[in-house]
Formats: sequence, structure tokens, C-alpha cells
Amino acid sequence: PAAIATGDVDLNCPHNCNNHNTHFFGTDKQIVRRGQAFNFYVNFQNREWDDSRDTISFTVETDDPVYMYNEAHRKEYVLNEQGMLYQGVHKYITSRPWHFGQFEDGILDICLKLLDMGANYHHDSNRESNWRNDPVHVSMVVNHMNNDYLQGAKPLSWNGSVPILQQWYKGRCRPVRYGDSASLASVMCTVMRCLGIPSRVVTNFYSPQRAENALVVNELFDCTGKTLRGKDSLWSYHCWNESWMARRDLNQCCGDWQCLDPTPLETGRGSICCGPTWVRSIKDGDLDLDYDGHHMFSRLNASCVGWLSQGSVSKTKLHYDTWPCGQYISTKCIGSDLREDITRAYKYELGMDQRLYLDSQEFEILIIRNINKHILFIVKVPTSLRSPFLSDAGIAMRLKMANCPVYGQDVCLQWVLENLRKEPKNLNFNLCAQVMTCNGCPLDQFWKDNMNVILGPREVKTIPLHIPFDQYGSHLSDYNIMRVVAVSEPECGGEVLMVNRDIVINKPPVDIKLLGKPRVHATCTAEISFSNPLQENLRNCVLNLEGCGLFKEPTTIE
Repeated sequence: PAAIATGDVDLNCPHNCNNHNTHFFGTDKQIVRRGQAFNFYVNFQNREWDDSRDTISFTVETDDPVYMYNEAHRKEYVLNEQGMLYQGVHKYITSRPWHFGQFEDGILDICLKLLDMGANYHHDSNRESNWRNDPVHVSMVVNHMNNDYLQGAKPLSWNGSVPILQQWYKGRCRPVRYGDSASLASVMCTVMRCLGIPSRVVTNFYSPQRAENALVVNELFDCTGKTLRGKDSLWSYHCWNESWMARRDLNQCCGDWQCLDPTPLETGRGSICCGPTWVRSIKDGDLDLDYDGHHMFSRLNASCVGWLSQGSVSKTKLHYDTWPCGQYISTKCIGSDLREDITRAYKYELGMDQRLYLDSQEFEILIIRNINKHILFIVKVPTSLRSPFLSDAGIAMRLKMANCPVYGQDVCLQWVLENLRKEPKNLNFNLCAQVMTCNGCPLDQFWKDNMNVILGPREVKTIPLHIPFDQYGSHLSDYNIMRVVAVSEPECGGEVLMVNRDIVINKPPVDIKLLGKPRVHATCTAEISFSNPLQENLRNCVLNLEGCGLFKEPTTIE
């Protein structure tokens, strides 16, 4: 008898897509996930199947280094289309929602097109046919397909990834202008989740960029306290992406989080996009183990030194208490909109300081230990670059918020000074406030004052500071960040004391209220309300609306 011939094949798409949680893409094509069974039907056309003599074999090949065993984690990091982005400053963290939209119409095709465009990233012809099954190389391709970093739509006008990806696709794959680190990381998270690679957006507070010395960031101030532009840049916050995968190139048998930063980092050799970098290698200081590990390590462990500029050549080191880089590393909690602090995934708790003299130069030795007190690695920093603390000068100062100002309200602070010595202190201070961008760029200085402060032995004094809205309101940038600084005039010994604080001005809330009970496939009405916080009329207002399954495309109301 003739060999049995294969006819039609029914992939059973609706059933498989529902079982694999891929029906969000639609059920007209077969999209299945790794590590889970699926079925299909084969029809034979020339005769009936005979169990006694007919056999059929299937060849199935897989590579699944991105599987997460925890179902709650899979739902959050692969299936969830909603997320939270964390911004602001380390002492006042704010959040805003983000619509990833990986299951929106056309997004899968756009993501596959992005991989097609990124194929040029691999110049080795031997890899052309198989690089797409390697999450390391897929992540590198996606990481380098970033948006334009300058000009165009303001980053805070974006509410989600869908319009950005759609604009890229409709614009013949030209870069979308423009993005900040939060939008770049969020778009990458959308693409990775769409491709089935668990991903999340992470925010690092107090993050250095473009530092000449990898472990030291220099900030410049003038005698009024004004922050000056320098070669180094210290961002209030910086976002990147984490993706879950087992790194076969590192001989990992189990999955773990890997850092991927699509924001270009300026180096002496040009700009680069960091990653993938194993998070654990950053924590353990294995900087030669992975892609760009030293860049990620310096962002989290650099020291900050403040300098008082005295002309084009001379400068004096400031006595002030700086916040160490890499604090409150944050991401969205699983199953809720709360913030999860994952700092300990990147950093051990600080160990001990020791000092050592090498070649007649004094060095500070920072010994990093794990919980078992085993030494993991040693960082040597010349003490000449260490920032002297205020307590070294016998003075403790801090700026405390007396209110949580909303745009339209005055800013009220309490300046607390403490004399740690038995001798009285008579000090003259210059105070100022200026606008800062989230990437550490100083803008307008809009408020200045000067004050004489007398402190008795061991005396603590609290001085109220008040900055009216009409002095700062017209100067704020999109990120609503200002910096308040108090800097002393040099004493006889030449010591200059300084305290500063970055402040976030809260934006007025927008309230959404559903009118009536919502029903599936039925029109629903919502009321959106906003209260004008100013004593004047607002004009040319724009409201951007976006929602999963609610709008076919983002809606703008003027």
C-alpha cells in the first residue's frame, strides 16, 4: 500500500492560545509559551490511518533559559500590562503609572520588526540563523534599539509604550523623539515581555553619569551656593530594565535578574548602552565577569565630593554630608502598586573603613563584607578625594521639610544647626535655591539670601526658611525639582561648610470617577476632575488619556 500522505494541519489555535495565556494577542495564529504542552490535529489525505503499520514522528526543538517557576512572578513580569515608575529624589520618591501594552493590537508584529531591524547588530554570519533563541543576544539587540535622546515630544507626555512603538513603526522605523531613562526602560520592558522574557523597570536614586573617575563624582558650587555645570553628572534618579534569564555564556543553570540599560552612557570612547549585566556580579564586585559591569558598579557605589569654585583655577573642598550613590533601588511589588526596595540585591551593607599609606599617599580602604563577615572585595580611594563631613568641622546641619509643597504653594523648610564643640561659633551663610533637572543639570537660580548665625557651646538652633511660590513657580522644569543650599563664608581656618537638599514640588492630582456600573462590551462614562491650585486662570491645557482596552489609540483633550 502507498505511504500515508499528510494533508491539512489544524494548529488548534483558540484552544492553545487560551491555555498558554497568549489569547491577548488574538487566537488567529499559534503563539505558545515555553515549557507547556500544546496540541494540534493532522489530517491524512490518501487513505485512513492504520495503527498496525503506520507511524508518525515529530521533531520539536526548544531553548528555555527565561522560565520562571513562580506563577505569581510570571503573571507580574510577563502578563501584566500595567506598571509603576518611580521618580523624584531619594528623600521623596514619587510614582506614576505606565501602560506597557504588550498585548495591544499590532505590538507583537512591531516587536518582531524591531528584531528584524536589529539583525544587523550581529555581523557574524554564523549567528544569523540562531541568535533569536538566545535571550542574551535578543536583549542586546533590543537594548541598542533605543529612542532619540533629544528634542521632540517631552518624556512626561508619554503615558505608555504603545504610542511610542506605533510611532516608530509608522515612521518607517525612525527613532522616536524623545525619551528619558524612564520611558526608554519602559519601552524595552514592553518589548521583552511581549517576547516572553520576564522583565521589570528599576529606578536607582542618586545615580552618577559621565563621571571622569569611576568611583568619584565631583559637584561644583559657587560662593552663593549655586550649583555649577561640571564634567560629572549626578542624576536625581535613573531607570533601567531588568530581565530574567539563565546566562549560558556564564555557565548559569538557573535564571536570575540581568541589568539592561537602554539609556546611552557617555564615556571617553563615546556612548554605550550597558548590559546585560548579572545583578549578582555587581553586588559581588566581579566587574570583569560581564558586559559593562564596572559602569553599573560605579553608579551604585561612587562617592560624591563637593567643591567651592573660586575662579577658573582655584577650588576648595567643602565640608558637607552627602548621600551615597545607589540608594532606594526600587521596582513595583508583585501583585500590587506598592514600591519594593531591592537595594540589597545590588549592594551589601557597608562594612568598615580603614586607612593605609601606600607610596606616601594616604588611602581609604573600603572593605565590603557579606553577612558571614567574609571579605568580598576591597575598593581603594585616595583620602584626598574623600568629602570631609560637617561633623569633622564641629558642626552638624540639615534641612528638614516643614511641608509637602504642591505646585502653587510656598516651600517651608527648617534649617537645623548644631554646634558639636564647647566653643561658640559665629558664622556667615549664603543661601540660595535653584531649579534642577532630573539628570543633574542646574538651571535658574531664583532665590538668594544671607544670614549670620551665632551658636553657643553645644547649642542646637532651628531657623525657618520660606520660599514663596511667586519666586519659584515660573522657573520650574517638567520634573519639578529644586535645590536649596546653605554655604558658609570661609572661616580663618579656611573651612567652608555646606548643606543642601533637593525638593520635589508635587503636581496637583487628577481624579477619575466612574459614573455608573461598568459592563463588558458596553459604553462607560467617566468623570475626570482637576482643581486649579493657582490664583489665576489656566489656559492651553492638554489632557492625555490612555487605557488598556478602553481606547483604540491614545486620546488628547484640549
